[in-house]
Amino acid sequence: MILEAIVTTRNDDGSVNVSPMGPRVNESMTGFTLRPYQTSTTCQNLQRTGQGVLHVTDDVELMARAAVNQLDPLPEMKPATSVEGSILVSACRWYAFEVDSVDDREERVTMNCRVLDSGRQRDFFGFNRAKHAVVEAAILATRVQFLPADRIRTQLDALRVIVEKTAGTQEHGAFALLQDYIAEAIEKSAS
Repeated sequence: MILEAIVTTRNDDGSVNVSPMGPRVNESMTGFTLRPYQTSTTCQNLQRTGQGVLHVTDDVELMARAAVNQLDPLPEMKPATSVEGSILVSACRWYAFEVDSVDDREERVTMNCRVLDSGRQRDFFGFNRAKHAVVEAAILATRVQFLPADRIRTQLDALRVIVEKTAGTQEHGAFALLQDYIAEAIEKSAS
């Protein structure tokens, strides 16, 4: 199963990289598999340090901002104790991990990770169709360069209906951010 999550890693200069990731997980959450692109900051950081923190969150605005690299300022964090990493304070759960193996023969690197420590910080809000729609829109935003513009617009229109019907303030704001980002990216690629 793929779990939509956020991974924090350490950059070369000691700052924190925050990136959405979809690891393959099992229900025990004792380990998982990441598949970042070789060119991504997350991949490069994990290849260098071998450590990070995976976060489960219902904060779709954070996921949206991380997807389009608009995290200024960075979210509040605290240091992890079992790895040299950072824990997002707003996350529901976190999993400090170490990379056990790396297969970098393809464009997407396969990294098998082992959980060293974990914690629960707050309850998950619950299921909401608008939250899921924002996550899907964030995934679309990360694929603007790969997918045809018409396909993205069609999928975004369908997601907009769900957000309009079921969203709260956070979901409306996150979806608007992603719509603007996608529109600008499509316009840039067309010119």
